[in-house]
Amino acid sequence: MSLLNITIRGYFSIRDERLVALYENQLQTQANWFYYMLKNGAKTAFGKEFGLDDKLRYEQFAEQVPIQDYTTLHPYIQRIIAGERNVLWSTKINWLAKSSGTTSAKSKFLPVSDESMKLNNYLAAQDVLTFYCNLFPETELFTGKGITLGGSRQALGEKTALQCGDISAVLMENMPVLGEMLKAPAKEILLEPDWNKKLPLIATHTAKENITSLSGVPSWMLLVMKELLYITGKQYVHEVWPNLELYMHGGVAFAPYKEEYKQLFAKGDVFFMNMYNASEGFFGFQDQHHSDDLLLLTDHAVFYEFIELAESNSDNKKAIPLSDVELGKNYAVVITTAAGLWRYKIGDVICFTSLNPYRFKIVGRTTQYINVFGEELIVDNADKALAATCQATQAIVAEYTAAPVYLNCETKTACHEWIIEFTKQPANIDHFTEILDQELKKVNSDYEAKRSSNLMLQSPCLHVAPQGTFLKWLALHNKLGGQYKVPRLQNERQLLEEILQLMD
Repeated sequence: MSLLNITIRGYFSIRDERLVALYENQLQTQANWFYYMLKNGAKTAFGKEFGLDDKLRYEQFAEQVPIQDYTTLHPYIQRIIAGERNVLWSTKINWLAKSSGTTSAKSKFLPVSDESMKLNNYLAAQDVLTFYCNLFPETELFTGKGITLGGSRQALGEKTALQCGDISAVLMENMPVLGEMLKAPAKEILLEPDWNKKLPLIATHTAKENITSLSGVPSWMLLVMKELLYITGKQYVHEVWPNLELYMHGGVAFAPYKEEYKQLFAKGDVFFMNMYNASEGFFGFQDQHHSDDLLLLTDHAVFYEFIELAESNSDNKKAIPLSDVELGKNYAVVITTAAGLWRYKIGDVICFTSLNPYRFKIVGRTTQYINVFGEELIVDNADKALAATCQATQAIVAEYTAAPVYLNCETKTACHEWIIEFTKQPANIDHFTEILDQELKKVNSDYEAKRSSNLMLQSPCLHVAPQGTFLKWLALHNKLGGQYKVPRLQNERQLLEEILQLMD
């Protein structure tokens, strides 16, 4: 065991105050950040427009400042791009994070401040390591290096002093020295914009490194590992990286990919750590051994509010603070950040599983669901049903999407139409579809009711996509890279029809 590992592990192991802040003082830290936001917001153009002041009570704040989305904040962001200071935040904005825009075809450019990087992203990364060292006191994580899959710098296409990139690229460009020391391969490779070049470069340049951790979206990390095994001629990842012990995943649900990851890892002692790290901020991570529920990060320069999902797209939506949330309800997440995102609805839907401390699961997106017939199918339902179906049929799903087949006036039939790309195809597709239908009924009573006696919904229609179909769709839409995902569920059929055309 190296002296460096002992030293770094020791540092993270003694940060007990962080355990207290995130386990015992969650509501107090939220109150502290609320007044921090108001104090800084009062100095901005946005703050003056909406009367922000650090003497405001939460009820006054909620009454004075409307819930925002990218459309409503976009004019302010354009002013920042044009060079105006103190528009949304009280200190200079040097970076914009380009978001994939899963709720819209249009890319989003989100302000990133020095405070948001330091007090949110980098502090959260340190806290991840603190909690990991407490879970695994004998870890040798710091004897080697970690691969973090990221995006690249982007051109804004207009005259501006601001720099732009995927949030992972922004963070890499500003990373503290210790972070640089523990990363592999070289930053130039990790920031390579062409993913067809990047994936083999990462694999080639890390094949002889002592890699102890991985971090990235499951679908893209799989491509790196498959490339690694291809160039080395090995069957299992641990034949190349014998000291690999941690994989930090996020971006999409891990359940559909877990079986394939287990097959690639000969050793069974890799810890799969669930993360909630988005373009807008770092909001949660897994803090327990045997549950992938996420601990809400309440002391990281974000003030949270929540809207019940049923109201999230209505004109009369009402947000509540963290102190008022309830177990088992689905909430759209609203954030106020130290980069000037004020009461910003980010599009994610979560469900709290614990209120002491506050833990939650991500259950979908406010725009990714199927509810044409009152079935209210959300992504969490689909992921769980697919995972159970794969386990029952020994199949492995690589990617999927689904949309409704609308009620036909002639045949009076309707159903859900699925496109699934398999890594390992089931022996019988009809049997797979039947089990999927059964599992969907188990996890969603509304779906079960609409499927009753085939009165409203018929059994699902399933298409098997050739391998590479979803990557082809992403490439056609200029969405290759770790920040981009194919939407899982859609109420409209446009995306599904585009993928069906690629399969012809």
